[in-house]
Amino acid sequence: MKNIITLIIIGLFTIEANAQISKAELVATGLTCSMCSNAINKQFKAMPEVENVTTDLNSNTFTINLKKENLLSPKSFKDKVEKAGFFIGSLVLTMPFDNIKAGDNLSYNSKEGSYIFVDTKPQTLSGEVKVQVLDKGFVTQKEYKKLQKTFSKYPSYAANNEKNFHLKTL
Repeated sequence: MKNIITLIIIGLFTIEANAQISKAELVATGLTCSMCSNAINKQFKAMPEVENVTTDLNSNTFTINLKKENLLSPKSFKDKVEKAGFFIGSLVLTMPFDNIKAGDNLSYNSKEGSYIFVDTKPQTLSGEVKVQVLDKGFVTQKEYKKLQKTFSKYPSYAANNEKNFHLKTL
């Protein structure tokens, strides 16, 4: 009986969904010249899921538009930036949601990992929604230290599991 109740509670807070990212806007850190941004640009353009990439050299911002039905996770972007020798300072994703309930500490699972909403008011997400990834490696070191204190109430945030992505709706 206790196991059944536990499963029901988990079911209330976890939704299975196919999380597809349609666009990623990331700010890279550590760039000093246009050749640096070119290295990141090449990494993204080599990905078959990428439709196009635009770069703003003044702010080191990369906007990556993705093809439909891709199965990329936020980790894919982190890996490509780090492979070029740099880091992500900020990652904002545009994702299509189909009546997904979002709220503080609500999560849904996908093939790419678990998406956990933090610092989010209860709402139902439909259509294209922008979310920011707040995990280590997706924000600056200074910002991550602040977030560790702020999000200490979330056990999954402290665990720093690379398959958990903590999102804040924007």
